[in-house]
Amino acid sequence: MTNSIEEVRKFFEGDKYATEATGIVIEKAEKGHSIVTLEPDGRHLNAVGGLMGAVYYTMADFAFAVAENCELDSDTVTVTQATQMNFLRSWHGGKVTCTADIVKDGRFICLYEVKAFGEDGKELALIIINGFKTAKR
Repeated sequence: MTNSIEEVRKFFEGDKYATEATGIVIEKAEKGHSIVTLEPDGRHLNAVGGLMGAVYYTMADFAFAVAENCELDSDTVTVTQATQMNFLRSWHGGKVTCTADIVKDGRFICLYEVKAFGEDGKELALIIINGFKTAKR
């Protein structure tokens, strides 16, 4: 069953850190693909005025979670098992967009490529996330 974007957003409101503390917004949610955005403000900056690395990580992890777990009636949940983050260029202001796309979907393990883009469309970071599938509690 495909859930509406409103249903997915409502479910992921439970991820308080991503949605409330950080302010990430789900723009698109499909099994194997998602798009999330953030309008950074002062709380997202590091000491030299750049975007804190943890912001990229939170966005990537959240985009992955949305893409992999947006079928809300599933008997399983997928959690992050490992992450590799590669910073490609500095953020220079404006909205940040993360796209998550499945590369491999196995029985117990999946692999996603997540990309972070600046408002100018230039790629800021490439993040590879391995997920582990387990039964819902």
